[in-house]
Amino acid sequence: MKALVLAGGAGTRLRPITHTSAKQLVPVANKPVLFYGLEAIADAGITEVGIIVGDTSQEIHEAVGDGAKLGLDVTYIPQRAPLGLAHAVLIAREFLGDDDFVMYLGDNFIVGGISELVEEFRTERPDARILLTHVPNPGAFGVAELGADGRVIGLEEKPVRPRSDLALVGVYLFSAAVHEAVRAIEPSWRDELEITHAIQWLIDTGRDVQATTISGYWKDTGNVTDMLEVNRSVLERVDPLVEGSVDEASEVIGRVRVDAGARVTRSRIVGPAIIGPGAVITDSYVGPFTSVSENCLIEDCEIEYSIVLQSASVKGVRRVEASLIGRHVEVTPAPRNPAAHRLVLGDHSKVQISS
Repeated sequence: MKALVLAGGAGTRLRPITHTSAKQLVPVANKPVLFYGLEAIADAGITEVGIIVGDTSQEIHEAVGDGAKLGLDVTYIPQRAPLGLAHAVLIAREFLGDDDFVMYLGDNFIVGGISELVEEFRTERPDARILLTHVPNPGAFGVAELGADGRVIGLEEKPVRPRSDLALVGVYLFSAAVHEAVRAIEPSWRDELEITHAIQWLIDTGRDVQATTISGYWKDTGNVTDMLEVNRSVLERVDPLVEGSVDEASEVIGRVRVDAGARVTRSRIVGPAIIGPGAVITDSYVGPFTSVSENCLIEDCEIEYSIVLQSASVKGVRRVEASLIGRHVEVTPAPRNPAAHRLVLGDHSKVQISS
């Protein structure tokens, strides 16, 4: 069995972060989102991985390399434009051959991995298996309709009037039958080859398409709100560990990891939180669900429920929360302007000024 990982999207909902960085490499608990998926694939016993890459291919390649450090053998497959998930399958035909494969969206996050799902697929041998989860806003996703027997009877991409609240999770398992499906469909109104259309083709031609509704945690990390929520979820499982230096005037409470080379001085860290290698925390408060990446500087401020990326600095700011701060960013107080009122008042005026 092989894996096809999609890492070519533009990440428009995470701009401006993704103007200069691949969305799949934005870190959660100081590790790129993409790596969680690759680790789940490796844990499932899959070693041959094709990664679909686009404009950020060089950055993805530099981060992942040949995959050896993750126990994987990685092949990069360029996609000239984001033309749909089914198009990714189409261009990966030579890599995939006739093998079964799992398709994993590189910006998705699933707690618990996919090992059990892969094993079930290998045992039951359907033509396709999709993962579903109940969501409050199904119109933002691909949506599945199930029959009375629990089998998939219909799929629709981002429907105006959803027929259910079951959204497709960004992990799919396919046999070689899907290759015929992706060749048979036409581009959608979005000018993309939709994987939902390909799966619908399998259903319509009598193929065995099964569904698993997951109850565990899943997120599409496509926007800042979801990134912060995934960061919170991962940090809740952090093991406390202090390898860096924490002076006697500082206090570390709860599930906090202070990596080697980090320095905490006259500060209070309340977990769950991670302070990355080389980071310096001085005269500050770092609150729960905060990830501070490597070589950051947090000085004379309070920060909570936030992600701070590599080499950023936050100094002299009273309170920062629910924020995603990019690489090499500098956050400082605004300059203080002299407070004055300049007035031109007519006769008999009455003015009230709040001083």
